[in-house]
Amino acid sequence: MPPDVPEFPEGSCEAALFAAMQARDPATGRHCKRVVALSVALARACGLPEGEQAAVAVAARLHDVGKIGTPDRVLYSPKRLDKDDWEIMKAHAAAGADIIMHSAMPQRELIAQAVRHHHEHYDGSGYPAGLSGHDIPLHSRIISLADSYDALGDARPYHPARTHAAIMRILNQEAGSKCDPDLLRVFEAMIADSPLRVP
Repeated sequence: MPPDVPEFPEGSCEAALFAAMQARDPATGRHCKRVVALSVALARACGLPEGEQAAVAVAARLHDVGKIGTPDRVLYSPKRLDKDDWEIMKAHAAAGADIIMHSAMPQRELIAQAVRHHHEHYDGSGYPAGLSGHDIPLHSRIISLADSYDALGDARPYHPARTHAAIMRILNQEAGSKCDPDLLRVFEAMIADSPLRVP
């Protein structure tokens, strides 16, 4: 984690939620920390003001908090999920937003919105609301791209870790369908010489 990406204040509800998520699944906790760094770097590259960067950082760190309620057989499945289990997994985005809305954290509406829609796709094929294009909140589009980059670069039970070049090929194939093509151009320029770039 870059030193200029702040940790949650000790004793805050944000810290408590992240600790609960990390206790439920340490791998998800590590993934979320990496997504924070990527999301904040992209938010800066987009020229977002500091207050919005801070909201992106919190939303990125808690984007998978809804997985606290995902059953073990789904969360820890060693293979791709079947249709029924995939529907259960998809519920984590809205569940995470609801958890955040029950907290007292600053900017909770903005953060919950970013978390709720981080699995929307640019072409409208995502979830939970089927939003498309710029109807998807910018903060969600930022987190989605950072989430994809990190997930593709991380070894999972159903795919090996990919190189930076392989990840960028996949993301470019998904431009206009899964991810925002204009945001991807900004991300490409940002990640090219970033310490956050995977090998």
